[in-house]
Amino acid sequence: MRDALPGGGALLALDLGTKTIGTAFCDAGWRFASPGKTIPRGKFMADKAQLAALVAERSIKGLVIGLPINMDGSEGPRSQASRAYARNLEPLELPILLWDERWSTASATSALIAQDMSRAKRAERIDSAAAAVILQAAIDALAGGGF
Repeated sequence: MRDALPGGGALLALDLGTKTIGTAFCDAGWRFASPGKTIPRGKFMADKAQLAALVAERSIKGLVIGLPINMDGSEGPRSQASRAYARNLEPLELPILLWDERWSTASATSALIAQDMSRAKRAERIDSAAAAVILQAAIDALAGGGF
């Protein structure tokens, strides 16, 4: 990603769930990730259209997609589905980085609980909060030269 975007640029992260897609954005300098909206999943072409609109609206230069890796480091059906989703987004003509999302939901849940957020509000925001955790980890590694 760093090679594809040597000057940085705003990134969009996706946390792909079975029912929703959590989104998060970062600034062009890759310093801060912020949760975006949660998109209800539908047919792929409808999802892609919504994502393309976000890309245009926010001048997105690259995508970071959470890759669900098992705790033992292996990949299962959900990882394969995320890889396929990433391949299907290639027509957006943006660099795509798949990022290990282990512990992202747990980290996001802890942060929302620390904010004293109700269970109902957490349920609404967890996917986008998890996308922000994924994106922050990725930009920390990218900006620090760790990836």
